[in-house]
Amino acid sequence: MAKEGVKAREVKRAKLVAKYAEKRAALKAAGDYVALDALPKASSPVKLHNRCKLTGRPRGYMRQFGISRVTFREMALAGKIPGVKKASW
Repeated sequence: MAKEGVKAREVKRAKLVAKYAEKRAALKAAGDYVALDALPKASSPVKLHNRCKLTGRPRGYMRQFGISRVTFREMALAGKIPGVKKASW
């Protein structure tokens, strides 16, 4: 499980990206790269990283469910995800 500070940092980055998105788009359209450089580095959408909503795990993230593969498997086997069951053929 990720530390709370790491999860909080990701949330903070997401807020910064949302805050500067409009300004960043306008500066890019105008071609003003000097002003783009002056914006905070964390406000770039490239800096965002998907994390599991429950554990904060940064790897093995499943976008459709918003959780990591490990958490997904545990929840699917426990029957906590509707419509998901173990495959058999």
